[in-house]
Order: sequence, then C-alpha cells, then structure tokens
Amino acid sequence: MLKEFKTFIARGNVMDMAVGIILGAAFTAIVTSMVDDLINPIISLFVGGIDFSGLKIALSSDPDAAAFNYGNFINAVIKFLIVAWVVFLLVKGVNSMKKKEEAAPAAPKGPSEIDVLIEIRDSLKKG
Repeated sequence: MLKEFKTFIARGNVMDMAVGIILGAAFTAIVTSMVDDLINPIISLFVGGIDFSGLKIALSSDPDAAAFNYGNFINAVIKFLIVAWVVFLLVKGVNSMKKKEEAAPAAPKGPSEIDVLIEIRDSLKKG
C-alpha cells in the first residue's frame, strides 16, 4: 500500500496540482495587496473617495450587530476579476508558445547512419 501511495504521489499531474495550489495561495496575497493598496484607492477617486471595505447595511441599530458587508463582497469580486484576467493572460501566453512550437519547421535531417556507412563502404571500394 505504501508503494502504491508513493507511485500516486510521484505522478506528474499530482505534483503539478500541488505546485499550482501552493503558487495560487501565494498569489492570493499579492492580489489582495494589489486590490486593497493600489486599485481600490484609484477606484475610490472616481466614486468620490468611497472605501468599499467599509460599506455595509446594519441589520439592527446595535453597532456590534450582524451586517451585510457588501463592500467586502465588492472587494472580493474585484480580486476575482484580477485573478481571472491574469490566468487568462497566462493561458493565452502558454497557448501562443505552443502554437509557435508546433509551427516551427523541423530541423533538416542529415543522412542516416546507414547512408553514411554505405557511402564509406562505396568510397573504400573505389579507392
């Protein structure tokens, strides 16, 4: 059973998935900072200085009561759109590279080993 587990883990697709998850988690911190520190301030300039994270609808008059924090939802949507855009660009770039590799002409082949040996044999017969 341990041997089967090692075989399962050593498969390329499992390792690729693990790397993707780890990089995705690290990328989330970058996107969060970009949205919170760079994009939201720019957007707030156009909408009158509104900070989305503070937007909410209180469900009661108690300040500590539950609330619909729709500003946080707007931030999450912005983050999602940025991640989706970056993933789109990455996939587009990889597909473009694949197309270039497929379209590249094959390297010209020289004579095969047998052709070279026949040529050597024939030249030895002549000389």
